[in-house]
Amino acid sequence: MTDVFSPGKRSEIMRSVRGGGTTPERLVRALVFRMGLRYRLGGCGLPGKPDLVFPGRGRVIFVHGCFWHGHDCARGAREPKSNREYWVAKIARNMERDRRVVRELRRQDWKVLVVWECQLRHSRKLEARLNRFFRNRGAD
Repeated sequence: MTDVFSPGKRSEIMRSVRGGGTTPERLVRALVFRMGLRYRLGGCGLPGKPDLVFPGRGRVIFVHGCFWHGHDCARGAREPKSNREYWVAKIARNMERDRRVVRELRRQDWKVLVVWECQLRHSRKLEARLNRFFRNRGAD
């Protein structure tokens, strides 16, 4: 199947995709703030630029979109309709990069939590998960 957009239009669309401050990220920030936790943005020079960094607690949170990071939920399992070969390879590279970044952060003694976009639908479960993440000293 061929791309529906011209290369110029596709470039314009891809430039408009935001790297941070997404709705899922803002929802996690609001939840964490309501829990009384304070964080830093911008990755603080860490590998992979985590979405939320808690320097004093040695913890970081990534908020991943299910499709873009290859989650195993229904949204993440969707197949691209156009330029399939490119996007399947791109998502596979994203997944490998995510694994590499988590390993590196753990080597640096950071505790890492990945929050998936689909998990935002269940705010009570997510809040309980966040509480466990910050309460447990050794477990992720």
